[in-house]
Amino acid sequence: MASTLFFERKTIEQVEEGIELAPKFDDQGLIPVVTTDYQSGELLMHGYMNEEALVRTIETGEAHYWSRSRQALWHKGATSGLVQKVVQFRIDDDQDCVWLRVDVSGGASCHVGYRSCFYRSRPVGDSKQHALVFEETEKVFDPKDVYGDAPNPTKL
Repeated sequence: MASTLFFERKTIEQVEEGIELAPKFDDQGLIPVVTTDYQSGELLMHGYMNEEALVRTIETGEAHYWSRSRQALWHKGATSGLVQKVVQFRIDDDQDCVWLRVDVSGGASCHVGYRSCFYRSRPVGDSKQHALVFEETEKVFDPKDVYGDAPNPTKL
């Protein structure tokens, strides 16, 4: 799918200092995306977009991603109703990473039911502590109520 929204990458000046959107997709045709809550700045998730997902996100104002585990385009919230409305779209200096600042209907972005996909931490500076610590202890929704008994979309 060749997009008319993107420019060909020609010079460093164009990419780093210009006004033309010329995203750099990796050898698999993907660009990483970090997604944060527009109000709080909280990191909600990390994902990837292919060219079609990036175009649909820009055109619809709702986040679309490429699911590497399912090998499919994924409109965030199409199944769960937890749609991410894009308030601001940013691209980094060399245009190889996207930052979405979003409002999330329903208050969660994680398919496990937590608000953020980053609901656990690992203490640093302690090589003896191996257990992850839950930073979020209450789920926003029950995944079984939303997705049924469908298998987890993440491959192990």
